Amino acid sequence: MADRIHLSLDEARTHAERALGGIGYDAEETRILADHVLDAALCGYEYSGLAKILNIPEHRRFRQPRRPMSVIRETEVSVLFDGGNNVGMLAMYHAAKAAIVKAAGPGFALVGVTNSWMSGRSAYYCEMIAKAGLVGVHTASSSRSVAPFGGIRPVLGTNPIAFGLPSSDGPVVLDMGTSAFMGTELALRERLGQLLPEGVAVDSHGRPTRVPTAARLGALLPFGGYKGYGLGFIVQALGVLAGSGIDPEGDDGYLFIVFKPDLLLPFAEFDRGLKALIARIKSIPTAPGVAEIRIPGERAFRTRERLRQQGIEVDRPVYDALAAWHRNERT
Repeated sequence: MADRIHLSLDEARTHAERALGGIGYDAEETRILADHVLDAALCGYEYSGLAKILNIPEHRRFRQPRRPMSVIRETEVSVLFDGGNNVGMLAMYHAAKAAIVKAAGPGFALVGVTNSWMSGRSAYYCEMIAKAGLVGVHTASSSRSVAPFGGIRPVLGTNPIAFGLPSSDGPVVLDMGTSAFMGTELALRERLGQLLPEGVAVDSHGRPTRVPTAARLGALLPFGGYKGYGLGFIVQALGVLAGSGIDPEGDDGYLFIVFKPDLLLPFAEFDRGLKALIARIKSIPTAPGVAEIRIPGERAFRTRERLRQQGIEVDRPVYDALAAWHRNERT
């Protein structure tokens, strides 16, 4: 049997939606979640693709009661949501939509979410926001899995930060974790029995490890030493602002900062300046062996266009584990 299975986009969607239905999500929730993981797979982030679905029922908070999102506090330009213990890929989707609507009038919105978990790929939400003609910043503080610089115990989340900028040529998006290795990819490596790269994790005794299970019992490390740690700390602190203290575990807090570019510059002027910046970067000579200089998000967008036609591949253990959920699918 092949270790990898090729799926067309339609086949991948059907496989994902049937598994999500078996896990217990209704039709609308299934659509939102399938869209998210399929987009990640198309953009080349396989660990955040179909394999991400398997992380949902395995999460410690999945079997706890969930309820619809609700408003904790709201002003003209801000809203803090209780995520109702819903998986973050649902809660963040609705929060990003709310931020877009909220910013329509005053041109600016702050949206926080707490009591949610496993928010998915932050670029997905920032691209939504940028496609609405808005600048978006998204931070996501999460459960403790990363040690501070110089420490050997987890106290921070993997804590990504993402940005989305609108342009007439399409969104410009940067999404980066502040850890040396992402928790979702750790879960996939553990599922497939694969080792981690060197220098991204320590075991429970603080010794370097490449074994995913040992890293889960120990800690991931921040990227770039004290610089990644500093960014991770700030994201965690912004999570406090977004209500992580209200979260049952005190860690998960998600913040959206969204605004219209023309609060500062007419969009046409901003658009020209952004294009000029990109052109200037791409015009410089490249280092030996480098074919081109890419802008953040460019590789993912190109990969998405290619794989929409070619389809995606998944590891057989992931495909089979998803198929096992089909028998519970709602009829």
